[in-house]
Amino acid sequence: MNRLAHETSPYLRQHADNPVDWYPWGDEALTKAREEQKPILLSIGYSTCHWCHVMAHESFEDPEIAAQMNASFVSIKVDREERPDIDSVYMTFTQALTGQGGWPMTVFLTPDLEPFYAGTYFPPTDQHGRPGFPRLLASIEQAWRDQREQVVQSAATITERIRTASDSMAVRGGTISAVALGTAFDALRNSFDAVNGGFGGAPKFPTATTFEFLLWYHAGVSGDDAPPSALDIVTTTLTRMAHGGIYDHLGGGFARYSVDAQWLVPHFEKMLYDNAQLARVYLHAWQLTDDPLYERIARETLDYLLREMRDDAGGIYAAQDADSEGIEGKFFVWTVEEIDAALGTDEGALFRAVFAVTPEGNFRDPHHPDLVGRNVLSRPRPLEEIAAERGIDLVELTARVQELTTRMFEVREQRVHPSRDDKVIASWNGLALSAFAEAARILDDARYREAAAGIAGFLRERMWDGSRLLHVYAGGAAKVDGQLDDYANVGLGAIDLYRTTGDLDLLAWAAQLLEAAIERFHDDEAGGFFESPSDGEELILRPKPFFDVPTPSGNGSIALLALWLGRYFGRPEWEALGTEVIALVSHHLERAPSGFGATLQTLLLAVSPHLEVAIVGDPAARAPFEREMARHFMPTALLAPAANGGSLPILAGRDIATGAVAYVCENMTCDLPAVDVETFRDQLLG
Repeated sequence: MNRLAHETSPYLRQHADNPVDWYPWGDEALTKAREEQKPILLSIGYSTCHWCHVMAHESFEDPEIAAQMNASFVSIKVDREERPDIDSVYMTFTQALTGQGGWPMTVFLTPDLEPFYAGTYFPPTDQHGRPGFPRLLASIEQAWRDQREQVVQSAATITERIRTASDSMAVRGGTISAVALGTAFDALRNSFDAVNGGFGGAPKFPTATTFEFLLWYHAGVSGDDAPPSALDIVTTTLTRMAHGGIYDHLGGGFARYSVDAQWLVPHFEKMLYDNAQLARVYLHAWQLTDDPLYERIARETLDYLLREMRDDAGGIYAAQDADSEGIEGKFFVWTVEEIDAALGTDEGALFRAVFAVTPEGNFRDPHHPDLVGRNVLSRPRPLEEIAAERGIDLVELTARVQELTTRMFEVREQRVHPSRDDKVIASWNGLALSAFAEAARILDDARYREAAAGIAGFLRERMWDGSRLLHVYAGGAAKVDGQLDDYANVGLGAIDLYRTTGDLDLLAWAAQLLEAAIERFHDDEAGGFFESPSDGEELILRPKPFFDVPTPSGNGSIALLALWLGRYFGRPEWEALGTEVIALVSHHLERAPSGFGATLQTLLLAVSPHLEVAIVGDPAARAPFEREMARHFMPTALLAPAANGGSLPILAGRDIATGAVAYVCENMTCDLPAVDVETFRDQLLG
């Protein structure tokens, strides 16, 4: 066992029995590299990454390749989810050098941590246009031995160029304009795949922040009625995804992405951040359309997280692997014979017709060509069509499909499950907090309210010390300085839970998180927010995250948090920080909208009329008003429930002795108090 055996990261522990002399990132490894003047081989990945597993089996478990690494390099393993700051720095370089990124990421550094060569997956022998890993190691070792001065100089030049490019990403002098919203929408509409949904071709990713922006745009901006409208784009995509193989039709939840343009064959790992964000998008689509499919998918996705990914103390785990028993997708795919054995020939035939299962199969694994006839479940045909074809009543068929799905899920439960990464990551749990809080409010479901409270309690008790948030909880302890998106996403989640419960203490906590983020991350000279804290570990680059990848960007999220809290607390200086971020990247919003969904939401909030809704009274009396509010998707409305008037400007002087009263206001100018739901509804929609 190497040094990684003592780590808490599941990804690092996966490599603990490699013959490679791995080091975790830290003083021991960096000191060794400096003292011995050896180059660093930095390998970055995560525990549920399929190609990380492949490279580990092919290269890091090979004694001869390990011997090469041990003789010539100081080899460092980093879990990108545990250290997103390190990952971000070296991904920036990898993308600049190769034009693409991904994991596993393989970067060669000087002892001063400056990169000079990078790539992603390398096979053990030359193939697919990539050099074999042993040949690459030999070339790097020879260059370091014979041309070290040139290598070091090249690394210094590359590093300086990356710093310059990073600094020029965002510039002062931009403007805040609602025009950018329409231009961004037009660009998204032009790249929309009207047949399959989503944007572009294969591989296809579920871009949740873009979907959310489009729903906000539909709700708040008129003039998008020409087909496809913003709502058309989202609903087409959500329907195709819900019927495709990217969705787990037996257990709920979404895989990371589809390898094809049709959402059929997924890369099977399930990530918390995808499922939290997509559940929220489906909830909002249901509010707008009342389509029962969207409610079902939202519930099944959240129920998957509660069933398989929740820590006993309330936090939600990071991810579930693509592989089981060393084979990608083995847990999720089916042959005709397996289905018929589980259900019988007749019921099996019906199940296979609904879920498009064929003897030929639709999934091939190049690493296991002997495994044939395997099917990813999907639902390409409407049930109405199958009911007519088989002469079955639609209601009866729907019930039978549900019963068969339940039976197949129970059969699948007997299989060897994929491994689970049991880290609790603050930023991802912030996204989950928002999703469960919104589900509790919109669906009036106590289970989701309890889950949201559990997440908030976990974060406050185990990862927040009253002034500082930590990034990851694993092995019974929290560690690693919180990053910008940790503070932002947890703060936004606290606001969502406040809107659900009326607990003003949650809003106060969100304000504490914002104040701590301003102190540790804000660039007082150039504007915007850095990814890592000012008092954290000093790396060769301190990026400012503006792109959604695929979680909301740190700057987009903190800007949204600052705008909301500025309005709740009457703090214009906080609102100014939000608009500052928008202005810094205003020149990008119209040209590359798919990377700025979070910032576009913030822009839409900034330019929308200030609608405030206060609902005052004890929880039972407020409930009818809150249920009415939950029927409407009003993403830019400031919702302020409370037991009594409080310190917030919108609540000041609104004490009430009994019952409940609702106030609908615009820019703090309010209609007459509504004491019944009918009046409240008229004011909301008026």
